[in-house]
Amino acid sequence: MDQLAALLDGPRAHGAFLLRSILDPPWSLRIQDEAPLSVVAQVRGESWITFDGGEPVRVEPGRVAIVRGPEPYTVADDPATKPQIVIHPGQRCTTLDGESVYQAMDLGVRTWGNDPGGGTVLLTGAYNLEGEVSRRLLDVLPRLIVEPGGPLIGLMSAEIVKDEPGQEAVLDRLLDLLLIAVLRAHFAANEAPGWYRAMSDPIVGKAMRMLHNNPAHPWTVAALAAEVGVSRASLARRFTDLVGEPPMAFLTDWRLALAADLLREPDATIGSVARKVGYSSPFALSAAFKRVRGVSPQQHRAGAVT
Repeated sequence: MDQLAALLDGPRAHGAFLLRSILDPPWSLRIQDEAPLSVVAQVRGESWITFDGGEPVRVEPGRVAIVRGPEPYTVADDPATKPQIVIHPGQRCTTLDGESVYQAMDLGVRTWGNDPGGGTVLLTGAYNLEGEVSRRLLDVLPRLIVEPGGPLIGLMSAEIVKDEPGQEAVLDRLLDLLLIAVLRAHFAANEAPGWYRAMSDPIVGKAMRMLHNNPAHPWTVAALAAEVGVSRASLARRFTDLVGEPPMAFLTDWRLALAADLLREPDATIGSVARKVGYSSPFALSAAFKRVRGVSPQQHRAGAVT
């Protein structure tokens, strides 16, 4: 597993919100659903996305916008169009006065809008990502990414209106594929985080994958260096230069990120989580968790930290 896969391997799309919007100008949607991550694919027409206090960004047909929340933003046919509809948490849609518009704008299976023949068609997917593993990637993303979506847009457009057995699972996986494709394109064309670039290094990339795939192993720098075929000093230097932190610091962060996810599972105990992520006892995990995150595992699980 790598860091990009980790975004979706834990709290990946599972019954994600998915909707096709058909709109005719003028239209403007105020998005304040607080979703940590949203995907907006432009099938037809164009849209403008504007964060409060920011410059409008145009989204042309065939392109996909990845929006990192939870800050509100506006999607409109024109930056000058005033918001008409508000999207609230839980994807509840109302007028500015709070009146529900869901029934009035229902156009069929996962389809919504103000005109069935409208000139703008959007496909929207929203993730509810609460896991710490996902947050490690979300933290390095800009608020808005716009990249070409390729043939996946057409495939999702065809599938989103179907109501067949297993359709929800099909759409979840298509949303995951579209998200990963856009993130890959973005990282290829822009300054990618160190850990992403390091994944292609024949030595450091191999070491990172070993840490990702087996966090419970009692790793040391010497043991890791032996596995990848270099000296301890060489691995430590090269890993730190490319990733931005030493191997064991990276491993600790990864273990605690996994632990933070696992602690939210209803049947998990601190002891069982400790064993899964490489700590010898519940006390050892608790001490590391408190030292790095400032709260105990119990406080984290109880929701003291969001």
